[in-house]
Amino acid sequence: MEDRVLGRTGRNVSVVGLGCWQLGADWGQVDDADALAVLHAAVDAGVTFLDTADVYGDGRSERLIRRFLAERAADVMVATKCGRRADPHVPAAFTPENLRAWTDRSRANLGVERLDLVQLHCPPTPVFSGDEVFDALDELVAEGSLAAYGVSVETCDEALTAIARPNVASVQIILNAFRRKPLEQVLPAARAAGVGIIARVPLASGLLSGKYDEHTTFAADDHRTFNRHGESFDVGETFSGVPYEVGVEAARSLAEVAEGLGVSTAALALRWIIDQPGVSVVIPGARNADQARANAAAEQLDPLAEDTLAAIERVYDERVRAHVHGRW
Repeated sequence: MEDRVLGRTGRNVSVVGLGCWQLGADWGQVDDADALAVLHAAVDAGVTFLDTADVYGDGRSERLIRRFLAERAADVMVATKCGRRADPHVPAAFTPENLRAWTDRSRANLGVERLDLVQLHCPPTPVFSGDEVFDALDELVAEGSLAAYGVSVETCDEALTAIARPNVASVQIILNAFRRKPLEQVLPAARAAGVGIIARVPLASGLLSGKYDEHTTFAADDHRTFNRHGESFDVGETFSGVPYEVGVEAARSLAEVAEGLGVSTAALALRWIIDQPGVSVVIPGARNADQARANAAAEQLDPLAEDTLAAIERVYDERVRAHVHGRW
């Protein structure tokens, strides 16, 4: 699989990684055996970047990755996140003491002395403008607890503020065929600054798999049920903020484009992200080994032709733009 440098970390990672939220919680039940099978299948397919967080299943995702790494010698980079354990989730919670406690917990969960990459987990917007949090992260790097740090953001403005920080190694942001706004300023700014871009929610919570319709239902403990309108966290994390019925119709239009190319809708959606200048790694999730292998295989597709790119953009402009472009 193609490798790309992940920004200021200086490390090469596979252009398709694995998002591990679903291995912890909030996507319905994924048992330990299936979760470990997903990890093995992804790495077997060439994945060398795993993205998790301390709140995914209250540490379950991190601990499963520790078990996986104990089962095989794998040269992978593990990125985790911190900050969402704060209750309430307010700027005052992001103290040096809390940052140290959160990262120490992740080190224990993952069984490592030094974390490869820690990302602030969509912190409140004021955190991006203050120095205290970033000074504390610099200190943790100097001590050897972290190799590097980045931020996971909700909005393009937050991303641009983070990119301007001298020691932010990477920015994780929602980027997919239904969320194109980062192409305008964020990706060019990241490229100019040498900051890595981790593209999350690449399949719009499964909408871009092309498998859902108006009658699809999800489990009660799946965020696609309990956060459909932003009841628990930012609605942009669920179906990329696109109203479900709108997303289903837009996905049908993209499925027609994919069918014309003889590929799956998901593969088309992932290849579109890979083709965007400035993207370091895209992190689709997977609930089973077959999905993990299929996601990794999207990297093998040829870069998309101009007429295909134009067709994808038309779907966005005609069906999706009005619902999301001005919000994030």
